[in-house]
Amino acid sequence: MNDNRIEGTEHQVKGAVKEGVGKLTGNTSKEVAGNVEKNAGKVQKNVGQAQDEIEDLDD
Repeated sequence: MNDNRIEGTEHQVKGAVKEGVGKLTGNTSKEVAGNVEKNAGKVQKNVGQAQDEIEDLDD
């Protein structure tokens, strides 16, 4: 498993928590920051998956 996949998942979880806290407290900037981090985590996870698939093709 690629490090990008692991780190991406971590960012997704942290971002989702931030986003939820922002919604509950009415803090729009925290909500937006959480959404950005969550989506960046999704991208990073997808990059890791692509890297793993490329490595599998080389084998």
